Amino acid sequence: MNKVKVNSDVELKDRLVAINRVTKVTKGGRTFTFAAIVVVGDGNGIIGWGLGKAGEVTAAIAKGVEAAKKNLVKVPVLKGTIPHEMEAHFGGAEVFLKPAAAGTGLVAGGAMRAVLDSVGVKDILAKSKGSSNPHNLVKATILALTQIRDAYTIAGTRGISMDKVFRG
Repeated sequence: MNKVKVNSDVELKDRLVAINRVTKVTKGGRTFTFAAIVVVGDGNGIIGWGLGKAGEVTAAIAKGVEAAKKNLVKVPVLKGTIPHEMEAHFGGAEVFLKPAAAGTGLVAGGAMRAVLDSVGVKDILAKSKGSSNPHNLVKATILALTQIRDAYTIAGTRGISMDKVFRG
């Protein structure tokens, strides 16, 4: 993955994907804690996710945001969509991402919508297959986005000009 360092002047917006109440049964009774999965992004190709666990919802969300800021990645977003189709799976979740024409909108559900919106994708067709577990869906979507390569990256890797990438 292409980890990225972000300056403090970049405005990262956090988005809560899911919150889960976890119960631990002890001799003294039940103890409730909360697990929050959070996505942060700048809306311009930078995305990160984090998991926060705490006794209160607000503390869990704050911990999730801090964890998300520690593992940011850069994703190629061209003209509001992605350069090519991509599939990825994580655990039981499998995602399929397909670029769409301008004006299509964000056709994605649940956890995938939060990730794609945070990264700054405006037009995309996305389908989740398999598990709908938000933890695995977020990880699979970010994995798919990080595997996408744009033409500039391919040209640089091969050491050829941009014209040659498109002509073959």
